[in-house]
Formats: sequence, C-alpha cells, structure tokens
Amino acid sequence: MRILVTGGNGQLGTCLKIATENSANEYIFTDVDDIDITDKEAVDLGVSCNNFDIIVNCAAYTNVDKAEEQTEFAEKLNAEAVGYLAEAAKKNDCTLIHISTDYVFGGNQGNTPRNETEPTNPTGVYGVTKLHGEQKIAASGCKAIIIRTAWLYSEFGKNFVKTMLNLTATKPELKVVIDQTGTPTYARDLANAIVDIIDNGRYEGNEGTYHYSDEGVCSWYDFTKEIAELSGHTNCVIEPCKSNEFPSPVKRPSYSVLDKTKFKDTFHLKIPYWKDSLKICISRIDL
Repeated sequence: MRILVTGGNGQLGTCLKIATENSANEYIFTDVDDIDITDKEAVDLGVSCNNFDIIVNCAAYTNVDKAEEQTEFAEKLNAEAVGYLAEAAKKNDCTLIHISTDYVFGGNQGNTPRNETEPTNPTGVYGVTKLHGEQKIAASGCKAIIIRTAWLYSEFGKNFVKTMLNLTATKPELKVVIDQTGTPTYARDLANAIVDIIDNGRYEGNEGTYHYSDEGVCSWYDFTKEIAELSGHTNCVIEPCKSNEFPSPVKRPSYSVLDKTKFKDTFHLKIPYWKDSLKICISRIDL
C-alpha cells in the first residue's frame, strides 16, 4: 500500500517516520514544500497522481494562543485544508486518518472522561477550527478515522516537556497550574498505534471517531514534577497555582481526560501509562 503523510516534519510526523522504518508499506512523508494542503488544486493533483490508499493528516495549526489572532490561517489549515484532503480521499477512494484534539470539548464541565458521543463545546479558535475540520470530513462522505488526542509531546519540535526541561534546569522556582487535568501523550505511542492500525489492516471497516491518549491522569503541575524528577532537575522549586494567575486569550479545558474504551475495544491495542512513556522520552533527550 501507499500512504501519504501530511505534516511530515512535525513532531507526530517525525515519530511516524521512525515507526514506519520497518514497514512493508510505502509511506510518503510531505510538508508544505511538497504539497500545500491549503491549496485545493495541489491536494487534488498530489492525491490523484500517486495512487494512495491512505492519507494520514498530521498537519495542523496548533498554537492555541496565537490562533486567537490568526483566526483566518487557523481556519484555513485546520478546517479548509482538511476538507480538501477529505474530498480528494472520497474522489480517489482513499481512507483518511485525521488527528484531532481534546480542545473540541473545551467548555464542557465535570470530571468524567470524555467519550466520542459527548457533545462538543470548544471555547477558543483552535478548538473551533479543529471541530470544523471534523465536520468537513463528515460532509465529504469519505472513508475516515478521526483520532482525537491530547497533551502531545516528544523529543522532537516544541512541546511542554522540552519547555519544562529547560525551565526546571535554569529557573530556581516555577509556578505551574494545578486546575487543568488531562493525560500526557507520547507522540511515539500514538505513531505506533496509527502504524499498527494501517499495517495490520485494522482501518478497514472501522471508520469513525476515536479517542487516544496514554493511560492515566494528572495536572500540568503533576506532569512538571515528574519531568523534573526524571531529568534530575531537583533544584528547581515547583509550586502549584491556579489558571487565573496566568491570563490567557483563550480558556483551556479544565478537564480533558479522554475515554479510550472504543479505541481499545476496536483495535485491541495496549496503551502505555503516561509515566512510563515520559521516562522513555526523557531518556532519549540529550539533557
């Protein structure tokens, strides 16, 4: 099979490159210099001329705060471009695997893990545009698997783990919010799951929306404490604080733990515990 991966230079795309090194399938990794997915003609041409069986869309505008200012571009990349990919997938009988986010539930209250049937309620531009992308896929009628994930990190690119590694190594003290709860997700774990779904043919007949994150629950404060401990950055004093102490242009989800029951029941994959995966990730970073 031939698989197109968009956003190939991002952290998930990079992890997919590693995960597919021994695959019998042919994965073609592209980024904006190869196929500009915000250009409908470029998408149509790129997909129709290459006989792809599957498209994995890892491309996204993910800067949550800046999305409030760059609304038009966020909509273009997170929604319009997704629509172009979905339409191309429909036209060429491809399956689209699209990565979405817990931010589609941003305004929901309560402390019960979010399942796929729960009503969406995004509170900021990022969540709204990602939801629009999901809606574009549904409207296209293409064969699709949407995977919502959360708190993605890796040893590649810019992410919370790498930021906290730097801050805990250079700052004598640090305040981190304790009233936002979720699950850290190692991008390599998600990449391995995607490749397993593709290479073992599990995508066939299992179209729909799924939730994937690593196992377990923590706050950003707990996450930071674990990062500091695993990296040996114990001289930094880390204190908990409330979200209102760090004003932001967008309200972030206070509880965005994802219910992965449907994913596990459908694809029969074991999901790693977040602390175990964090330990592996940090061991791969040159501290």
